[in-house]
Amino acid sequence: MQNQKPPIRAIMPGRVYRNEAVSARSYCLFHQVEGLYVDKNVTFSELKGTLVAFAKEFYGSSLKYKFRPSFFPFTEPSLEMDITCFLCKGKGCRMCKDSGWLEVLGAGMVHPNVLRNCNIDPEVYTGFAFGTGIERIAILRHGIPDIRCYLKTILDS
Repeated sequence: MQNQKPPIRAIMPGRVYRNEAVSARSYCLFHQVEGLYVDKNVTFSELKGTLVAFAKEFYGSSLKYKFRPSFFPFTEPSLEMDITCFLCKGKGCRMCKDSGWLEVLGAGMVHPNVLRNCNIDPEVYTGFAFGTGIERIAILRHGIPDIRCYLKTILDS
């Protein structure tokens, strides 16, 4: 955003390292795709519509989803998107921690301070950003019950 003035539309893949316990749903290294859209009059409704359109296209039109409020330091308001667990169909299992739901991404409206720090006037421009883990969406799309099995397959090939 420092090198380009609005309108900005960008998709950015990259590696993410986290100090967290390895489990069936998460790993200490993963790949993320982030999206950014900054222009005049970008709305929270557009963000939610974009996320729903992506999820239904990727996971199927009958997908059940929900949004939860969340916190991310660079967006306000922020949300997380969940979809029905593919293993238990919403009944609750180990993969979804007995909730029936799986988180697929985090998103929010670009914080005005982020825009200001990039010399973009937040009184004129707004935007949204989102990020989703590539491994997470791959295991959900293909019904792989444990990310460690997926990673072993990738590493062995």
